[in-house]
Amino acid sequence: MFLLNPPEVRSLEIFSTLPQRYRQPRRTVWGDANQGGRETDSFLEGPVFDDAGNLYVTDIPFGRVFRVDTQGEWELLAQWEGEPNGMKFLSTTELLVTDYLNGLMVVDVRSGTVRPYLGRRNTESFKGLNDLTFDSRGNLYFTDQGQTGLHDPTGRVYRLTPAGKLDLLLSNVPSPNGIVLSLDEKFLFVAVTRGNCVWRMPLLADGGVSKAGQFFTSYGPSGPDGLAMDEAGRLLVANPGLGYVWVLNHRAEPVQLLRGASAVSLTNLAFGGADRKTLYCTESTSGTILRIGMDVAGARLHGPG
Repeated sequence: MFLLNPPEVRSLEIFSTLPQRYRQPRRTVWGDANQGGRETDSFLEGPVFDDAGNLYVTDIPFGRVFRVDTQGEWELLAQWEGEPNGMKFLSTTELLVTDYLNGLMVVDVRSGTVRPYLGRRNTESFKGLNDLTFDSRGNLYFTDQGQTGLHDPTGRVYRLTPAGKLDLLLSNVPSPNGIVLSLDEKFLFVAVTRGNCVWRMPLLADGGVSKAGQFFTSYGPSGPDGLAMDEAGRLLVANPGLGYVWVLNHRAEPVQLLRGASAVSLTNLAFGGADRKTLYCTESTSGTILRIGMDVAGARLHGPG
């Protein structure tokens, strides 16, 4: 990547690590398909904060959702026969989860109970849901990644309206992953992992999309994963293959590059802290949460109502 002005490089620090009592390395069906069959004790994803400052993360291969308090203490909130990934709050007490195995699921953060939300589209199963975001009108946007890639560019992006109407916005994405809206909600950004890029598409007045373009191009063995937006309109991109978080301006120029002390697999990210100026990142291979103070707060997340 050629850059006229190299970005500022900053280092992430360790906030907390999955305790040993939750680690039992073994092979899983998910790991056989996505990690070359190696044994694993966790694969963290889907960070999101509640109003009290607690952090929630998923553990895909073991179907777990953890709650991490402000002091970095871990609690197993829920576990089920699934492969949970991205999460956002559906209400103050419920998390909406993209589950690769089961579709959209809901977790009650008070009791840890789990229930289905949307399992299929017109009786057809999803390929494998990955991540999600809400707009200010309660529309839900989510990615259906499955095992798609450059060999099979049929990944999908959906919108589910508050009235229950499910719109297929894109059906030709080689591995759609993280998803986020611009501050004015006129553009939708989708991480395209196997294409090693981020797509940007206008959302039209009639609800459709048009002129989808390649906004940012990365490199390396695994492309963009989780996405976030800050209040300055900068797009933050977790890039696990490089162990980077790219901070991009409106021209997709990297203005900051965030990374850990060693090569790490940064899968997703979320803003937390009282002022939403601390960025937290899931590091999947070691079961660690990293963080860094930012100069701009994260964009406020919307819910369904």
